[in-house]
This record gives sequence, structure tokens and C-alpha cells, in this order.
Amino acid sequence: MAYADQYGSGINLDALVVPVQAATVFAAQENSLYLPGTMVPTVSVPAGSASAQVALMGSVTAEIVTGATAPAVGESMDPGVDFTNQLPANTKKIINLDLIAARTVLRDLGGVDVANMGRIMGSSIAAKIDAMVSEKLGDLTISAAPSGNLLHDLYREIGLIRDTGETGPLNCVVSTDAYAGFMEKIGSSAFANADIQNAAMRSGFIGTLAGVPCYVSSFLADHSGLTTTNFAVFSQDALRIAMQGGVNVEVERRAAAVGNDIVASAAFGVDVLDATRGVINGVA
Repeated sequence: MAYADQYGSGINLDALVVPVQAATVFAAQENSLYLPGTMVPTVSVPAGSASAQVALMGSVTAEIVTGATAPAVGESMDPGVDFTNQLPANTKKIINLDLIAARTVLRDLGGVDVANMGRIMGSSIAAKIDAMVSEKLGDLTISAAPSGNLLHDLYREIGLIRDTGETGPLNCVVSTDAYAGFMEKIGSSAFANADIQNAAMRSGFIGTLAGVPCYVSSFLADHSGLTTTNFAVFSQDALRIAMQGGVNVEVERRAAAVGNDIVASAAFGVDVLDATRGVINGVA
């Protein structure tokens, strides 16, 4: 028998599925900054649907209808008169799904560890997802011209977001182009952090600045659409991810390849809900 592992055999197709699927899903979750849903929450899309309807936070403003305080202009205390309403179209965002996939073949000969094949496939899905999210980060509010002092700019952008009324937690993603500048300012161990979800977040964690966890990403600079990208800071309600199920893996015998096809896929979508809840620092 030429195979070091029973799963390397093209004959044992059923046994091949389990380790490849486990390794692929694990690698996808571990190698993506965004799949854990900590920075950008995820909405589940039911089977048969190609889009998600997501509520827009802050899209409705409360008004004084009656009481001790006089209503402002446009508000009403008159009986039988409705106060201002927002139609459903103004309080939701539709996020369409894209089907992304990666494919490889496991030959009958070669003795390749199928767990490593799964890691390759999972990492490819994670990379595509992080690139797609980074592209949408480029649609956040573009900051004033960078000052050359990254910490000053970060504090300024946090203030801009807070000024819009955002009171929730923020996250910051730093491009690899600006990584050295950040580390020269903050040092390597000056700031502590709480729970971190996965390997990508643990290895990419820089520190907590002004209460904002900061992570480095190799995708932000190349996919944001800006000429120069330093960082993006945003709240959880700035963007939303939509997914149907999770990362899927299929394995089938393909005689023409003298091996097994391995296909990893995900029905995935991401979009900006409120650009004022995030700022991207760079040059357009």
C-alpha cells in the first residue's frame, strides 16, 4: 500500500470527506478576521434566499408627541395627527449574497496529508472573505488628510465617530503599510486586551488604544480602493455580513483527474449599513 494514511486513497471516498471538511471549516474560521463575527456581526440567510434584509440602526428618530415639553417644529400635539414616520424602505438595507468557491484535486498518488489540503482550501475562503470586507471598509467615511501621526489620527477618527452619536464598542483594522508606524508609537507590549476569538485575531492583535482593539490586516491596503490606506475604525453597526449556512466542503470522485475533487464554498455578502459609524484613514 503506497498511502501513508487511509484518507489518501481514492477508493475510500467516504472516509476522505470527514477530515477534509473538518480541516477546511476550521482553517476558514481561524484565518479570517471577520468570520468570527466579533468585529462585523453576521446575519443568517435562510436557504432559498439570495439576500438578507438588515435593520439600519439610528434610522428612526424619537419625537415628543405630547407632554410637559413643547414639541419642536414638525412635531405635533394635535389629536388625530400622526407624527413623522419612516417607511420600511428607509429603515433597512438589502445585502445580496455572492457564491464564492475554491477547488483543488487530491490525486491518488502523492501522499498529501488531507488535513493540509483542507487548510489550503479553508485559508483560501478566509482570504477571499477578508478581501471582500476590506473592499467595503473603503466605503466608510473618508477622514481628513492624514497628519503623519497615526495615533493622533486614530484619536481624531474615534472622536468623529463618537460625535455622530455612536456609543457602542469600536474596532480598528490597521493596514500592513501603517503597521510599523503604529508599533513605533505604542511599543509591543504596552497595552493589554481581553478575549480574542481566533488565530487571525490573536496573531494580528496590536493593542488596545483609547479602548479600541486594533488588529493588523494584509488585505486592507490592497482592497480598500484608496491610494494610501492606514487604518479603518468602525462600530459593529457600520457594516454587516450575511451568510447562508457556513463554509461548505464537497468531495467527489473524478476519474479524469485520477483523484478526488475538493470544492470549498460559501454564500457570503457584506455591505456598509451606516458610513458615519466608521472612518477610514488614508488618501483617496
